[in-house]
Amino acid sequence: MYACKKLEKKRIKRRRGEAMALNEKRILQKVSLCYTYETKDCLCLVLTLMNGGDLRFHIHHLGGPGLDERRAVFYAAELCCGLEDLHRERIVYRDLKPENILLDDSGHIRISDLGLALEIPEGEMVRGRVGTVGYMAPEVVDNENYTFSPDWWGLGCLMYEMIQGHSPFRKFKERVQRDEVDRRVKKDTEEYSEKFSEDTKSICRMLLTKNPKQRLGCRGDGAAGVKQHPVFKDINFRRLEVHMVEPPFCPDPHAIYCKDILDIRQFSTVKGVYLDSSDQAFYSQFVTGCVSIPWQNEMIESECFKDIEEGENEENESFDLEDRTCRPASKRKRGLYRFFRNTIMGCIH
Repeated sequence: MYACKKLEKKRIKRRRGEAMALNEKRILQKVSLCYTYETKDCLCLVLTLMNGGDLRFHIHHLGGPGLDERRAVFYAAELCCGLEDLHRERIVYRDLKPENILLDDSGHIRISDLGLALEIPEGEMVRGRVGTVGYMAPEVVDNENYTFSPDWWGLGCLMYEMIQGHSPFRKFKERVQRDEVDRRVKKDTEEYSEKFSEDTKSICRMLLTKNPKQRLGCRGDGAAGVKQHPVFKDINFRRLEVHMVEPPFCPDPHAIYCKDILDIRQFSTVKGVYLDSSDQAFYSQFVTGCVSIPWQNEMIESECFKDIEEGENEENESFDLEDRTCRPASKRKRGLYRFFRNTIMGCIH
């Protein structure tokens, strides 16, 4: 089973998001992207299906608010490993928040939505006021230069929210102006309740240090420095990185981990935007050059290409891969495109 993330072409064009969409695809290629393709209206990213829902749902709508400390520390440790892998590839994530952290069938977490991630050339710094209000680091809010420091700030925000039940500078569903949240991020000191142990309080304070040069993870030792914090004293990171540590929570395969299943649907379309031939170069870049090795192996084992080849060897007939019957050949739905329409779309949810 796979998940299909759809990017509406007209919405991308209206928001001038071509570069961001292409950037997300290129970075996903380095980690977990299975395939890309396009339809008449959408660009599609085929990804591993995450049945466990996102952390926002688990923090705010499943018991809670907040998670028990053991579970929060486990997720923080896995996030530390994920950020270490991204930073090794010179990629800064820049949008760490509960909605972007997904659980797989076994209860391990995955970082999703790399739309704001950016690859930083060796020896350089970047700037850009991007991210989510309340989770952006002070240096991002002030539009200063940075490398990977915003990600360690984001880990601090996320760890705080997993334990407390709301972000450090904005309570859950609190109505407050963006400028006020930014002021709190830059000036206010977060408050800690009795939910925090001394170790979790310590690591949150060190990750939420306003000055990036003094922040944990930004002192030249990166993820290694974060892993050495006493809060992770019971974590074997070598075993954790290869999923040999049992997660503290395993999703129920029969449950749906979202607030409302009616949220899983296609939303309104964009009006007043028209696609033309000038957009095709971007679409070609998006869908070209991404077929991961595991995906190729799975498709070969399914023998679906054998059916396609047999069907197209017939001069005037082609096979329907679902009912195995013959029908007149269609020039528009041949080869891999026809395979995706008839087979894959039926099993992607």
